[in-house]
Amino acid sequence: MLSVHHLSLRLGATALLTQINFQVGEGEILTLMGPSGCGKSSLLGWMVGALAAPLYADGELWLNDRRVDLLPTAARRIGILFQDALLFDHFSVGQNLLLALPAALRGVARQRAVETALAQAGLEGYASRDPATLSGGQRARVALLRALLAQPRALLLDEPFSKLDAALRESFRQWVFNETRGRGIPVVQVTHDVRDAPPGGRVLQMAEYADKLR
Repeated sequence: MLSVHHLSLRLGATALLTQINFQVGEGEILTLMGPSGCGKSSLLGWMVGALAAPLYADGELWLNDRRVDLLPTAARRIGILFQDALLFDHFSVGQNLLLALPAALRGVARQRAVETALAQAGLEGYASRDPATLSGGQRARVALLRALLAQPRALLLDEPFSKLDAALRESFRQWVFNETRGRGIPVVQVTHDVRDAPPGGRVLQMAEYADKLR
């Protein structure tokens, strides 16, 4: 369970969002929507521990009955996927994925984990490929695999589908949702497109929180 309690977000002295409260269960996908500049991506930044001045947040973040907003980023076990894949282009696809694996996994088991993940994503044999040779959809899949191989206990999606064409966007979105649901990972996604919200999934309109300021 991922929970946000009494979160308020400010840009310097200007309040952006106030008193945000929500819970996301295992395998559930919660969608946050709102206009540009309302603080959606900054909220995700706070959740992973990457909020920098002049942005300031006040609130609590809990993950599986443990408060994590006071912990450093690496200790939170929360993954994030951006609209840009952000792969290391001087490394191969396999090397990008190896970087994400827990240190406790050693030897041939590390390479086997990478090969298994690529095969499950329809990218069997891609370990030696240069990321620069991949299509946008392939890069997106590798980026998600890298996030999942780190074994996050929650996952944040910051408009990762927005740069894909319509057909690819739909198929990749469904693949992401299937993967996270199958692993029981709570997911919070930010988007401008209501079509990104899974059917029947909860949607929070950030404008409702901004309205409290007026």
